[in-house]
Amino acid sequence: MADGFISFEKVKKDYQAGEVTVTALHDVSFAIEKGEICVIVGESGAGKTTLLNILGGMDSLTEGRVTVDGAELSSFGKKELTAYRRNDVGFVFQFYNLIPNLTALENVEIAAQLKKDSLDPALVLEQVGLKDRMGNFPAQLSGGEQQRVAIARALAKNPKLLLCDEPTGALDYNTGKAILKLLQDTSRSTGMTVIIITHNKALCAMADRVIRVKSGTIRSVQKNEEIIPVEEIEW
Repeated sequence: MADGFISFEKVKKDYQAGEVTVTALHDVSFAIEKGEICVIVGESGAGKTTLLNILGGMDSLTEGRVTVDGAELSSFGKKELTAYRRNDVGFVFQFYNLIPNLTALENVEIAAQLKKDSLDPALVLEQVGLKDRMGNFPAQLSGGEQQRVAIARALAKNPKLLLCDEPTGALDYNTGKAILKLLQDTSRSTGMTVIIITHNKALCAMADRVIRVKSGTIRSVQKNEEIIPVEEIEW
């Protein structure tokens, strides 16, 4: 297995459902390079979210080895995982998980306070196109604007890794494309490694690397020779 910025080696994940053992992932091996946009695609229940949760330090693995930027994530204890989630990873979910009684700026400030080398919250909100909406509460923002706040919150931490779980799932077509363009542009301009999980195969065209997951295992890993700008992708 080639070493990368991210490396999964023969990863297995079992869950106990009463007396039954359910295998969510088995024999999962792949590598992702620093600064890549990686799209992980597969049907619902294929194991994508389990994979993302292990990479995000939110779930442990049953067997195998996971390394991120030279550190063996699979050997971390609870305290180390907490530090890893706080310092190294930004999360963007399908539903925005904003705090409703805080303004857009305050939502981003909370994340920025977690880390010493965080970015200026107001500047990040400006970069995601919300310069004039900083004082608005989530209920006063559209779905696309709320997702931009969620992305700004993740970026303000200045993470090594941005993990996006169906980031356009709750958005209409045009807004979804705008969000994906923002993610693509951010990766290109900052060198941040961005991982997007989706069931939408059309998004594969925007990625440096595409990992296809089926029934809890990796079906293929492909590096794209030609990367298509998001605005040129149709689905």
